[in-house]
Amino acid sequence: MQQDHKIVEVDCITHVYPDMTKVQICGLDFIVNRGERVSILGSNGCGKTTLLKHLLGVLVPKEGSVKVFGVDPGREFSKIRKKVGVVMQDVDEQILGPTVYDDILFAPLNYGIERKKAAAMAKVVIEKLNLGPVQKKIVNYLSGGEKKKVALAGALVMEPDLLILDEPFTGLDPLSRRDFVQILNELNKEKGVTFIITLHEVDLVPEMTDILYLMHGHGHLSERGRPDEIFGKFKNLEIYNLEEPTLTKLFKGLKKEGLDFGDPLRIDEAIQSIKKHWDEAKG
Repeated sequence: MQQDHKIVEVDCITHVYPDMTKVQICGLDFIVNRGERVSILGSNGCGKTTLLKHLLGVLVPKEGSVKVFGVDPGREFSKIRKKVGVVMQDVDEQILGPTVYDDILFAPLNYGIERKKAAAMAKVVIEKLNLGPVQKKIVNYLSGGEKKKVALAGALVMEPDLLILDEPFTGLDPLSRRDFVQILNELNKEKGVTFIITLHEVDLVPEMTDILYLMHGHGHLSERGRPDEIFGKFKNLEIYNLEEPTLTKLFKGLKKEGLDFGDPLRIDEAIQSIKKHWDEAKG
């Protein structure tokens, strides 16, 4: 993973919504380095989406500063828009084409790319996401998981350096969720795509996160670190309205019974830890 410089910097921003709700995203500075997979974990309403909207220039802070690729997105998003892809929480808001193919083709054509080249770009992302069987379908008739894939394809067709995803797993079945995680991890590993993702599904964090932020209240960023650091530090995540990952609870329970297999956070780590202790016990 390449981390040669900061591509996102947020310094204590304040936003006031029309109904006078005030969200102050402060505490720690929010920093993302190139090539990182960054997750923001927190309960609904804590300010995660507000933060992302500032990164996209949709909202402009009343106080504080936001920099994405060195520019203020609220004033100069046009300078960086080709570098940034986004998947919204409600993908129906961002799918514009009547068919899957039309929607994926929309972005390159909108940027003035010649149709033949735009079609070639669309073909690459359709193959990558296995959307060939549904590319001629009308988007409204797709399942929730298929719509998420179409939205992701639309975000990826311009080959962005940064991908911003707001609760992308909401409403997905377990298999669709697994496929989505795999696709994102491959993009990060193969293309070096940086991504920022908001979550409340704690069990997904270890599978797709290098750096984890915890947010609570109305925008308080209180913790930053690797998932194992964060989950190992807290005896109780209830102050964030969160539960510990299932594996963390399991292996803590085993420790209480005198069976110390370490603190694995992923299934593959858990298997290796148990196998190691089993082999040692037999040998």
